[in-house]
Amino acid sequence: MSGEHEFLRELKVEVEIELTEVRASHAEEAMELPVTDWLFDPTEAEREEIGLRGLRDAVEVLEVEVYEDDARPGGNVA
Repeated sequence: MSGEHEFLRELKVEVEIELTEVRASHAEEAMELPVTDWLFDPTEAEREEIGLRGLRDAVEVLEVEVYEDDARPGGNVA
């Protein structure tokens, strides 16, 4: 596995972990509480989840591009 493959795989794992943590915060439930009871801003948690999903999607696109480059003749020339 090339260094690019390994890097992208590890990045994707880290993003998935972060997404799991954001989802576990149950931001939608926090929004129902009075603002004074919030431990975090649920809107910010929602923004973070959207950003992480975008990052995950971008990593997946890069993974496809790296694999396609490696599959081409002369691809992944070091």
